[in-house]
Amino acid sequence: MPLTPAETIVTILAVALGAMVTRFLPFLVFPEHRQPPQVVSYLGRVLPPAMMGLLVVYCLKGVTITAKPHGLPELISIGVIILLHWWRSNVLLSIAGGTVVYMLLVQYVFL
Repeated sequence: MPLTPAETIVTILAVALGAMVTRFLPFLVFPEHRQPPQVVSYLGRVLPPAMMGLLVVYCLKGVTITAKPHGLPELISIGVIILLHWWRSNVLLSIAGGTVVYMLLVQYVFL
């Protein structure tokens, strides 16, 4: 069911307002001249690596090492990601390089 023009405008405004609130709220709640609470500083330190670990586990949850290709495309791609990140320390290069290598492996090597 298509939206009416009024519904479309209201939806766009709601999404824009939600995006603005989530972007501006931390600056209002934690101004630059005040130290944030210790729990916020702690979460800012531990959540990024925890989320990366969660994403790695989520991406590898469907890999079966008992069936062909035994997780080799994933293992090779993880190795490429580690090497690229060690070499250049560039997250975008690591992600893009690992993705390209994985897609090439599953499309052309491990059929």
